[in-house]
Amino acid sequence: MPRTPAENERIRRATREQILKAAMDLFLDKGYHATSIDDVAKKAKISKGLLYHYFKGKEDLIAAMVDVRLNDLLVVMEAAAAKQTPTEQIRHIAEGALEDVRRQPEVFRFYLNLFTQPRLDPVVAKYSQKLMDEQAKQFEIQTEMFTKLGVANPRKRSIYFSSTLQGIMLMFSTYPDSFPLDEVKAQVIEEFCGGELRV
Repeated sequence: MPRTPAENERIRRATREQILKAAMDLFLDKGYHATSIDDVAKKAKISKGLLYHYFKGKEDLIAAMVDVRLNDLLVVMEAAAAKQTPTEQIRHIAEGALEDVRRQPEVFRFYLNLFTQPRLDPVVAKYSQKLMDEQAKQFEIQTEMFTKLGVANPRKRSIYFSSTLQGIMLMFSTYPDSFPLDEVKAQVIEEFCGGELRV
């Protein structure tokens, strides 16, 4: 019995995700330039020809990864912006970031690695800059949330909030089996959302 268009689409999506996961693992382990398309195809357990059916080459892989990350960031920020109060908005950002790292700690490590690559690498620098530019835009939206919350110095508070989340995500992605994420998340929500919302 022939596959339905929906089944074909499901298989295409799963194969694409499998390829991106393999590439991400290899880029983390070996670095972008030391990883070959052959390596990615082997790790994904597919033929090189099939990989090229989905991606034109290595740069296309890293571009797709960054696009996925940008989309994830936009989804969280748009959902936060749709909340009625700044307290709920900030809580949504904290919960979204910390649940994301719980689900995919290796993804956080990958993007952290991307940010810390040498700026002399033109390919990697291009995509890390794209991520940083989008994060800067989202930071401004987050700062506006703190402004509406009425804090004394919203920009400084927003920097502190982002730094706190990044530090927690780094700790959890490094020690996923022993880091008390739920307890720390509750503390973050208490500190930044005050008494209006309780965990």
